[in-house]
Amino acid sequence: MLKKFHEREGFTLIELLIVIAIIGILAAIAIPNFLAYRTKGQDAAAISAAKNFYNMAMAYYADGHDGTLSPDPEDDQHLPNYNPGPEVVASGSITVDDAGDIEVDDLTFQHQNSGNSYILTAEGDVSEVTSE
Repeated sequence: MLKKFHEREGFTLIELLIVIAIIGILAAIAIPNFLAYRTKGQDAAAISAAKNFYNMAMAYYADGHDGTLSPDPEDDQHLPNYNPGPEVVASGSITVDDAGDIEVDDLTFQHQNSGNSYILTAEGDVSEVTSE
């Protein structure tokens, strides 16, 4: 009888169900973690775009330029050679006057696939916009 048991080919239904259950459990654990990591990456892209814009704007002003700059590529006052990224939406403007004072007008950055928005301050700090 044991010899017949070992000569069978393939898996039993119970063995296949156990394997499917294990894969289902692993997927239930992995998918939410993956989505959380993806959101963190999208938020990091928006924060990085904001910091890059601030650094490029300060370099632009240090070169002797003045006026208002926008991170939005569609805006007429767009910062030359700046691109926030393929899926990062940026709006607002930054201005440096003759005295060197920095004025920020609602500079926000958001990844299209993330629900989080980030605001850039005149000091170059980036913080999450909280909804009230």
